[in-house]
Amino acid sequence: MNARPFDFARGALLPIALVTLWQAWVMLAGPSRAPVPTRVALAAWDLVASNELPMALLQSVGRVFGGFAVAAALAVPLGLAMGTSARVERALDPLVESFRPIAAIAILPLAILWLGTGTAAAVAIVAYAAFFPIVINTVAGAQRVPATLLRAAATMGLGRAATLRTVVIPSALPSIGTGLRIGMGVAWTAIVAAELAVGAKAGGGGSGGVGQMMFVYYAYSIELNRIVVCMIAVGLVAFALDRLIRGALAFAMPWTAR
Repeated sequence: MNARPFDFARGALLPIALVTLWQAWVMLAGPSRAPVPTRVALAAWDLVASNELPMALLQSVGRVFGGFAVAAALAVPLGLAMGTSARVERALDPLVESFRPIAAIAILPLAILWLGTGTAAAVAIVAYAAFFPIVINTVAGAQRVPATLLRAAATMGLGRAATLRTVVIPSALPSIGTGLRIGMGVAWTAIVAAELAVGAKAGGGGSGGVGQMMFVYYAYSIELNRIVVCMIAVGLVAFALDRLIRGALAFAMPWTAR
């Protein structure tokens, strides 16, 4: 008997209970400006039917993937170099650790000044945010390669490049995967915060993303129900992106899948 429908039902119990409590609280509290589940559902229908929300999410997701790709392309090779060479680590670790505590949103003014309020600035912020979790986990993975494997590779006469390709990278893949998964979550948080902070239409003229949409509903029309719809959409997309990364990692490393 397939247990997945029952697992799905169990997972849906808590959200349903929370929504029920939310609706009951609003009904008992009387008229207020608080968002109401029924009105949130109607607002969600309007935003989806008008294609506003899907287009905003699509633009935000596109920026996230662009910045995430840049971060991964830079962080993985750099992390492998730092993890396999003490000299490289001594040279670069102070720089990485100095910039790592600086939140991505803190570089927003510089990004806007240099790159404008378009997609380039958003991609730069995402790349900055995702870079550090990926590089830190890659370094940790490369440094955890068993010494016996490295000695065996040396005994077999493998050069540095061959050892890196056949020993270090396969051993470090689980840690790299963890860094990629964390980096994607941080990237999504960064793009929403950046779009919300910019509060202006950006990109190719279609939409400034879901963060900009939330800003407009807050600053100009104070549509709380629509803001809640955007918040729920942000959470659902974050869940979907995490599942996407986990699926890709399970495909690339089936021995780690559970």
